[in-house]
Amino acid sequence: MFWKLQRIQRFEAGEPSWLAMMDGDWERSLKLVDDTGDEGRSRAYPCRRIRIVEQPVTPYLQWEMHVLALRVEVAEQVRVLDAGEVSDLEIDRRLPELVVLGSSVMYEVTYDACGTHSGARRIDDPDVIAACRGELDKLFAAGEDFRAYYEREIVPMPAPRVTTV
Repeated sequence: MFWKLQRIQRFEAGEPSWLAMMDGDWERSLKLVDDTGDEGRSRAYPCRRIRIVEQPVTPYLQWEMHVLALRVEVAEQVRVLDAGEVSDLEIDRRLPELVVLGSSVMYEVTYDACGTHSGARRIDDPDVIAACRGELDKLFAAGEDFRAYYEREIVPMPAPRVTTV
């Protein structure tokens, strides 16, 4: 099983659909997202993703939710948790971004302060991986079905306004 825990709310993506959104062309951005709809259709293993969401939804997160909507259709199980639902787990720091591949390897994905991917820390300890997978199971069970959240919270939103500093 492939797991992904996503906590970051801002990110500098390089996909054409992201770049179209950054240029202020939301319609083109969504069309480009739709054009990638066949990705992941042939996965031979289950994929689960937990997406933590803060309010107000950032332009990045609004864009990413449209990408996730396609992934849900073709290959992934996605659940959404409001950041307030994990606040008891974030006393000292935010939850990390995690990628777990089966029971043998896990990565803590790292980003700099601007949201630029800066690397990953590989974790091979089976006890640590098992403990994290147990926590991911709990978060997934507590999360809201992606489609319900997406239809209620994301679809009605107007096009994001992106400003560059």
